[in-house]
Amino acid sequence: MPFPDLTDADRAFILSNLTADVQTLVLRPPASLARLQVREIAEQIRARQKAKGKLPGWYAHPMLTFPAALSVEQASSERAAAYKASLVSGSLLADLTGGMGVDTAAFARQVNRVNYVERNQPLAELTARNMQLLGLLNVTVNVGDGLAWLANQPDTFDWLYLDPARRDSRGGRVVGLADCEPDVLTYLPLLLQKAHNLLLKTSPLLDIEATLRQLPTTREVHVVAVQGEVKETLFVLRREPVALADVQMTAINLRDTGEMQTFAYRRGDEATASVTLADPQTYLYEPNAALLKAGAFRLAGVRFGLAKLAPHSHLYTSAEYLPTFPGRVFIINALCRADRKSLQVHVPGGQANLTVRNFPQPVDVLRKQLNLREGSDVYLFATTLTNGDKRLIVTHKAVI
Repeated sequence: MPFPDLTDADRAFILSNLTADVQTLVLRPPASLARLQVREIAEQIRARQKAKGKLPGWYAHPMLTFPAALSVEQASSERAAAYKASLVSGSLLADLTGGMGVDTAAFARQVNRVNYVERNQPLAELTARNMQLLGLLNVTVNVGDGLAWLANQPDTFDWLYLDPARRDSRGGRVVGLADCEPDVLTYLPLLLQKAHNLLLKTSPLLDIEATLRQLPTTREVHVVAVQGEVKETLFVLRREPVALADVQMTAINLRDTGEMQTFAYRRGDEATASVTLADPQTYLYEPNAALLKAGAFRLAGVRFGLAKLAPHSHLYTSAEYLPTFPGRVFIINALCRADRKSLQVHVPGGQANLTVRNFPQPVDVLRKQLNLREGSDVYLFATTLTNGDKRLIVTHKAVI
């Protein structure tokens, strides 16, 4: 289905109604809109609403036409796309799974020439128009299957980028590379023949350990979180095999303050790191989601001189405050048994935020057992200590 050709009046209406209730607009459209326009304009408003926090630059551009809101939801955020673009360089890159073009736009600001390939012709035509409006004249838009297009190219690319679709034929989510479309494992020889470097975006749920064994030429793995939630796992591949111990791991947390928390290490260094164990001291440290996904469980303690509460608890402690730790820092108020009576002494109001780390009960079950309501400035951590005791650590956020 072609995307609409919006008039100046249409665009003015969209921009002046960005906070409108879209459903109400469809059911009771203003007289100024022709009925055939209503759904198209409502869809533009809905898509821009989805883009506001995720794609602020696109949202602010008055002339861009957006694809369906679902495409906006599935696209990379601008900050995640900019991070991906920081990994590439050179003269020629091809984005073989173009989609809405957010990643393409970021690459085009980093690489001399970018080929965008998308099998959906209306979406490709829309992206071509938007790239022009964004001033990205070094992007060439191609319609077709990305891998079929690549097979017919005489060039060797500096970089190829793929973001395989993670939905099956019935619309269900899939995670493994072999279940995605396209199946990168099947086409890996072609991809590495045609490029010096391959950048692969995968599901945040993907098993990194298993995938490294499937992709033996992986040089780098980047786990990218936005405001504490892992959004994507990136694999950088070249043609030569790399020992598993030599793979460079990087955990990135992009915060809404503009800060980027980074923790990088060689994979083999985590396996040989020796971390100290200790009971809770003055401060408690909880790694961010990217660091946990990357698996730097020992090195996180070693690098910052922290002690770990137990081998599998992945919580750390110290007597001194370390504000640069890649995660959240708390001041420990008390330690108690994980029962309602013991907790009542320290949280008499029965309201606190609860996190479980290496503990038998999940959050919902434990919250019910403790008769605990969500909220307040008290943070509880249910965990296992070095001696095997199950305890609640009562804390509040460190702001020093």
